[in-house]
Amino acid sequence: MTGEPELRRRIGTARRVVVKIGSSAITSFGGGIRRPQLDALADVCQARMAAGSDVFVVSSGAIGAGMSPLGMTTRPATLSAKQAAASVGQLELARAWGDSFSRYERVVGQVLLTAGDIGRRESAANAQRTLDRLRTLGAVPLVNENDTVATNEIRFGDNDRLAALVAHLISADALVLLSDVDALYDSDPRKGDATAVTMVSGAADLDGVVAGAGGALGTGGMASKLAAA
Repeated sequence: MTGEPELRRRIGTARRVVVKIGSSAITSFGGGIRRPQLDALADVCQARMAAGSDVFVVSSGAIGAGMSPLGMTTRPATLSAKQAAASVGQLELARAWGDSFSRYERVVGQVLLTAGDIGRRESAANAQRTLDRLRTLGAVPLVNENDTVATNEIRFGDNDRLAALVAHLISADALVLLSDVDALYDSDPRKGDATAVTMVSGAADLDGVVAGAGGALGTGGMASKLAAA
């Protein structure tokens, strides 16, 4: 079995990387997109690309980005309201990422997918070719779920799962699921003593681990990251 130091080295030198960024990292209830945080994440992705890696960004946040322009103060509960917020937010999000990467003279190409797209051989192959062509043209592929048309029956549920499927689709060397929590813990670190779990190599490493769901702005959380892995 490969040890933790070697696995970390491989991740650190991976040539093709998928990076998933959650809603809570780049959006807020009151102000829509948090540009300083988004710019900082773009800086990190650019540094990795400058070092020779291909980076594919899976960005959540469309609904959160659309809430402020529409005057929403709480995350919408109905599917139609979520899709309306996403239709506005997708434009806001793509513009923000485009502006941020333009500082490095990089173009962003948006790819919106549903679980149905990934589940059909022909559409999955088309998505794969699009992502690969964006890469060869030097653009930054920006992937998100197509919330404006996805129904409850065909939704990914969260972008952690989408990122895992994209990583498989493009044969990525590493998948990085970013979080506002600094590690996987065996219990909620905000509620008392909790031990960090630094490596999970199988189900036995998760014995006794209680993983939480996403926050108010997103649908992910540590539980969905474990499921995606």
